[in-house]
Amino acid sequence: MLLPFRLMSIDPAKEARKRSIVSTLLYIEGAIVLALGAWVGVMGITHENRELPPLMGVLGFSVLGGVGLIACGRAFAEEKNWGRAPVVLANLIVLGVVKYQFEGGFLIGAIPLLLLSLPILYLAITIIPNS
Repeated sequence: MLLPFRLMSIDPAKEARKRSIVSTLLYIEGAIVLALGAWVGVMGITHENRELPPLMGVLGFSVLGGVGLIACGRAFAEEKNWGRAPVVLANLIVLGVVKYQFEGGFLIGAIPLLLLSLPILYLAITIIPNS
């Protein structure tokens, strides 16, 4: 007979360690997204050929994404479960981006993203909610 997740024995120390790791990785990922957004903003403003509406969209989404990832990291640190679905969705999107970067030969961007995204995705899925 299969037991529901809540009835299975869960090692609290192991879960706490997973939450700490995924929280730290999400803080790093959020900071990277914010830094990339700042870089795109500086490059968009300092170069001649610029389109402001698309630039504002990219900047808005990078700020929203970076702050969202940091907020999800905080949720994991505080043992809240509302940050789980956004983290899984965001990192599945990152895997799609990595696929296109590999196909385009941009390995210097694809490999770090892959190495950051896979552990976050694994940990976010395997952390069992406390209820």
